[in-house]
Amino acid sequence: MAAEAQSQTAGRTIISAPSIMLVFLLLAAASYGALIWAPTENTMGLVQRIFYFHVSSAWSGFVSFILVFIGSVAYLRTRALKWDWLSVASAEVGVAFFTIVLVTGPIWAKPVWGIWWTWDARLTSSFLLWVLFVSYLVLRTLVEEPERRALLSAVFGIFAALDIPLVYFSIWWFRTQHPQPVIGDGGSLDARMGWVLLLTWAATLGVMTVLIRLRYRLEALRSEVDAIRMEASRSA
Repeated sequence: MAAEAQSQTAGRTIISAPSIMLVFLLLAAASYGALIWAPTENTMGLVQRIFYFHVSSAWSGFVSFILVFIGSVAYLRTRALKWDWLSVASAEVGVAFFTIVLVTGPIWAKPVWGIWWTWDARLTSSFLLWVLFVSYLVLRTLVEEPERRALLSAVFGIFAALDIPLVYFSIWWFRTQHPQPVIGDGGSLDARMGWVLLLTWAATLGVMTVLIRLRYRLEALRSEVDAIRMEASRSA
């Protein structure tokens, strides 16, 4: 009954029109900034403009996967299904963002460094992170009972999230083909490029938030259907 009450409350959650409009405006401004307003990089030329979408997608993917970790820990502590809904919603959105990362990276790398892909520490750990969370989503399809599915998913979600620090710090810990950071640690970035990068990240975070809320609502409704089905099976 508690799960059903939670799902009914979450099922009424909607995304307001102003929120959608704000995200749309952020995307439009970020696209203009990345494709037109930001200066063209002297060495790499126009292809460098992929940088804004590549990096912001990676950062938003990290945020999504961290939410999976938070939701998984919270579920193990409370056994409230709402945390499981947050985890699966965040995992799906994070996989989508990291798919963008894995596609845009080689498109950027080929004309600049002459290779599509190399199995160095940053690229390999990023691909592994994507595989782990795809596996997380596959695991959920293999377990029918909601609470058991949530428990197994929470444990696996925490395990998968352990790869996040390895991906992030790999370019400091290992010698890699991937460029060194241009923000912090002695890196430098043109001021306009920096503002455009932040704007693009704000836009992708907006998209991430909208998608997670919509997916959370879907999972809540799905949980309500599961509860009704289980009640019907007991009554039969």
